[in-house]
Amino acid sequence: MDYIPENQDYLAFTAVMEPEIYWKAGNYNLFMICEKPEAAAFRPLAAGFTFRLVRPEELDLWKATAVEAPFIPDVSAYFNRVYAGRQEEFFRQAYFLCDGSGRPSATGLLWKAWGKVSSLGWIRTLPAYEGRGIGRMLLSALLERAEYPLFLHTQPTSARAIKLYSDFGFRLLTDPVVGERENDLQKSLPLLQRVLPEGDFAALRTAEAPEWFLEAARSGPSEL
Repeated sequence: MDYIPENQDYLAFTAVMEPEIYWKAGNYNLFMICEKPEAAAFRPLAAGFTFRLVRPEELDLWKATAVEAPFIPDVSAYFNRVYAGRQEEFFRQAYFLCDGSGRPSATGLLWKAWGKVSSLGWIRTLPAYEGRGIGRMLLSALLERAEYPLFLHTQPTSARAIKLYSDFGFRLLTDPVVGERENDLQKSLPLLQRVLPEGDFAALRTAEAPEWFLEAARSGPSEL
């Protein structure tokens, strides 16, 4: 494997299982719902940090913040498919969390998937800022602006993020299929159990998706 991720999840996975499992699990789908966020999980911005919208001229910077460099072409293709026709809406809902120097340290997007489902996506903290509570500050700021119920898509390789989502009240959906994708919950749980601390894994909760959400997911190509 020529490309080695910089993120802490990769290190956690490969400490307890083969790297090949990490790459395979990166293609597993998980879906989560939050109907009411947990107030105790919220944190204010630390001194010097700012939370602001991504500007249209910063699209390339957003892509470089949202994913690791090898995946930027994939994000560009996704942007062209999903967001290009609704760019004004995208730039009203895409955010940067910036450090004291004004540099983006993390990003996230609130999006009306299929025009009707409130969703959270493209959550990422840059590796240089991991382990400093940036993700919690980012989610706090985003969830203060979100509409509920709120949905997201993730993978078991984002174990630390799943733990954080769980803190905020997100539950893993149990439905076997969501739109055009299988829900790989049963394949993912054993991996999460090996990577997460025992208490964090035990705190994960599940839920069935509302039928209106599943109908929306079936209405067109994935936007979640």
